[in-house]
Amino acid sequence: MTNAQWFLLVGGLLLARALTAPMLQRLPVTPAIVYLAVGLLVGPTVLNLFHFNPLQESALLEVLTEVVVLISLFSAGVKMPVPFSFVRWRTPILLASVSMAVSVGLVAAFAYCFLGLPLGAGVLLGAILAPTDPVLATDVQTRHPGDRDQLRFTLTCEAGMNDGSAFPFVMLGMGLLGLHELGEFGLRWALFDVLWATIAAIAIGVLSGVALAYVAHKLRGTPPRHKLMDDFLGLGLIGVAYGLSVWVDAWGFLAVFFAAVALRQTELKLAGADLDNKDRPQADRIEPEAEKAIPDNAPEPTVSEGSLVFKEHLERLSELMLILLIGGTLFLDSWSWHAVGLALFLFVVARPVSVLVGLLGTRTAWPIRGMVGWFGVRGIGSLYYLMYAIQHGLPEELALDLIQLTLIAVTLSILVHGTSVKPLMRRFLRYRRHLPSP
Repeated sequence: MTNAQWFLLVGGLLLARALTAPMLQRLPVTPAIVYLAVGLLVGPTVLNLFHFNPLQESALLEVLTEVVVLISLFSAGVKMPVPFSFVRWRTPILLASVSMAVSVGLVAAFAYCFLGLPLGAGVLLGAILAPTDPVLATDVQTRHPGDRDQLRFTLTCEAGMNDGSAFPFVMLGMGLLGLHELGEFGLRWALFDVLWATIAAIAIGVLSGVALAYVAHKLRGTPPRHKLMDDFLGLGLIGVAYGLSVWVDAWGFLAVFFAAVALRQTELKLAGADLDNKDRPQADRIEPEAEKAIPDNAPEPTVSEGSLVFKEHLERLSELMLILLIGGTLFLDSWSWHAVGLALFLFVVARPVSVLVGLLGTRTAWPIRGMVGWFGVRGIGSLYYLMYAIQHGLPEELALDLIQLTLIAVTLSILVHGTSVKPLMRRFLRYRRHLPSP
């Protein structure tokens, strides 16, 4: 694409998003379906006015998807309920670990047995398609800080973690293809790619979020009061947490999500402590089951809440741009039986089975298990991992196969999940009043 085309694309996206936002919210389907339809219309599928080649533009697409996922992970982390408890987080942790591994294994087996892909390519494909998406699943995710819905919390928290927990499996697949060092008997992979990279990322994220919360609280609480630019502080936290993680070979996606979680948790605790210290009995206490919004008489808005609206606008604009690009990559012959069959296997078998296995022994209500098993939305995160593998030496012939399989899976996820989300969520509301809070 030329510079002029990029300017036209970005300018048109800004205008379209602003003008159509109210109308899109009233549709019975998600906005992503509309974006995809436009991309298919102007792309090589119909009018052929625009074509985006993901193999040739893999470096650009890797950066774009990376930025979008980071912003989405921060937004998801900020909306996690306060206070943190392992009992509450047990279900999404199991989904992001046990269910993740089961899903990768099932997809790898399907790709090896039925698609004729090498074992390493099957594992890589499973890792690409296993993580659920924090960008496209807005309608089934936590809407705002203090949202008490257990289903939304579970899906949001899982998406926040499994975009990082998929990385070890990506590296395993690349190692089996000879593109990454696994060590003897996979020892290096287990020690560094799994243990070190995960633990270090969580530690960096928590420390970064807590530190920013205390610094911002100190600056706001010490006269003269400083008016902090929360949008820049949020972006800065993303950059610091992600940069430090990449620097020490840790998983940056995990770091950014937990940085946002720690920021929000710490800010709410500090706000509650301020109210207690000032002996204001009329102020609402932070409930043990789920947080309320920031108390009305808190000293200042928090960094996490102040930057959330800006991040969500960036997220929606990025979603629009990337889905249009997806539509602009597909030809009619992209819809092979292999690609469609893999997508159906992923939605109907791999995702539900992995959720059932991961949640064995938990007290998660069956309606929630069913909804979680269905709404494993695939999207921008899958594109990032695919572009990452291409940029790290994935052979061109194999890259073309994985591009087709991944794009069809993402496209069908947008269509199938996007049309079913609103009616299924309305039906689920009948059960919600009888379910425990997360």
